[in-house]
Amino acid sequence: MKFFFNLLKVLFSFSLVINLMSCVKNTQPNIVLIMVDDLNDYPEVFNGHPQAKTPNIKKLANSGTSFLNAYTNDPMCGPSRASMITGVYPHNSSNFWQDSWLKNKVLSNTKTIMEKFKENGYNVVGSGKILHHHSSNLWSEFEHKADYGPVAYKGNKEKGKKGMAHPDVPKPFSSIGQIDGSFGALKNISNLEMDGEKISWAYGGSAGYKEFQYNNEEDRDLTPDEINAKWAEDKLNEFASSDNEQPFFLAVGFLRPHTPLIAPQKYFDMYPIEDIQLANILENDKDDTFRNYDLNYKNLLIETEKKGSSPTHQQLTRRWIEMFENLEKSYDDPEEGLKRFTQAYLACVSAVDDNIGQVMNAIDNSRLKDNTIIILVSDHGWTMGEKDHVYKNSLWEESTRIPMIIRAPGVTKFKSKVTHPVSLIDIYPTLLGLAGLDTETKKNDNGKSLDGYSLVPFLKDPESEDWEGPEAALTVVYSSYANRNIPANHHYSVRTKDWRYIIYNSGKEELYHNAKDPKEWNNLVFNNSHPKRDEMVKILKQMTYPMIPNGLLKK
Repeated sequence: MKFFFNLLKVLFSFSLVINLMSCVKNTQPNIVLIMVDDLNDYPEVFNGHPQAKTPNIKKLANSGTSFLNAYTNDPMCGPSRASMITGVYPHNSSNFWQDSWLKNKVLSNTKTIMEKFKENGYNVVGSGKILHHHSSNLWSEFEHKADYGPVAYKGNKEKGKKGMAHPDVPKPFSSIGQIDGSFGALKNISNLEMDGEKISWAYGGSAGYKEFQYNNEEDRDLTPDEINAKWAEDKLNEFASSDNEQPFFLAVGFLRPHTPLIAPQKYFDMYPIEDIQLANILENDKDDTFRNYDLNYKNLLIETEKKGSSPTHQQLTRRWIEMFENLEKSYDDPEEGLKRFTQAYLACVSAVDDNIGQVMNAIDNSRLKDNTIIILVSDHGWTMGEKDHVYKNSLWEESTRIPMIIRAPGVTKFKSKVTHPVSLIDIYPTLLGLAGLDTETKKNDNGKSLDGYSLVPFLKDPESEDWEGPEAALTVVYSSYANRNIPANHHYSVRTKDWRYIIYNSGKEELYHNAKDPKEWNNLVFNNSHPKRDEMVKILKQMTYPMIPNGLLKK
């Protein structure tokens, strides 16, 4: 009898262990990464524009933690995304511009977020624009590559299609091109011609021309962002209904509000042009700055042509000047262009908000809600006329600040807000921390360990003083092709909670007291020194050590 009693105890203990193991397996968190292209601080929670309508982003923010001072590490799509996904600062990899990270010695030998989670048993699936340079090898499954459509064309498929801006955009702004020179609502253009050639809509993916059918709002193809939202919704529903307990990492990338700022008419109707409020712009604000003058884009164009750089690079180096000047020249009233561009940007922000809502509903209305971590970020911001600048790729607040929201069930608290400066470099270690994974990301000695720090302390307590990361966010802007492999010869900025310091590779400096001057109108070191300057330089040196930005050596 005693033997059978002991046997029952052993069997009960074994059953308990099996059940505990099963519970541990089932609690491995799922992760959903939502990336939005060129989204600045306009969503409602971040207070970037008083008219922005983003109820779905607001709902997500209210259910988790918003980082009100989150920044990009490089305000261009390619290097920003490569840095975030590998966890390596641009100055530690020399990946500053739009060259493929896959050919970069450091980054190609460092595990991406996708590779790290896949090797730890996750089903890693994605669609849309996650990295600027895509590799299917990173994923268990990948669906749709980045598509900038709908875009406008003239001509026909047989004789050749030529890209053009939205037909409503006047010259000279439309001459910038099909992507950056284009904004406006979708409409039926089947009977329109330009230069004697028929105009049509098309998708804008890497596969080449594919017609986009549009008759009216009830009879049209889905936009690429709508396609990706539907893919994410379907995939999440599939995971929710499956008995497979394998955890998943799902990433979905939305293009808007990246140019061309083209969206369905209903989103433009949300922002009547006569009611549009422009950004709070100070006249002649650029006069105490050095971005437009320091880079000297005409000389840079000559240099890049000598070096054999691509036309894309030559065009982008002067884009911030072209876009603002041509907007003003394209309309009788100089403000009209900026108003119409702002309207289009806001329309695209609301369009992508609906796409995000579709993804969120699939999670919140299923069993996934209580075990799925959600991260929403943008790759960088966008200026809307401040300092005569309409673009990304500057070191000012509007270009560098991004929305960042994290919801981690059981960790984050409702409506919590973090004001400490953080950046995209911190996303990778945060996800590893939340998933309980180690932080080893080097494939070999050519790779680089994580540069960022886990944000979990802030997720638990927005006022935490236990964070091990720096007191500032670091951002770099590429200077020229000649300096592509010389980290010290680019332009750098550090942003603390209350201050921003910028050093250009010429030695020119800008210092702003953001706590009192949030729009960075007053460069405190334009003509004189300032006691805060040396403190900010010290922070910059610490964050870039052992490299010292070349501009500091010229002081």
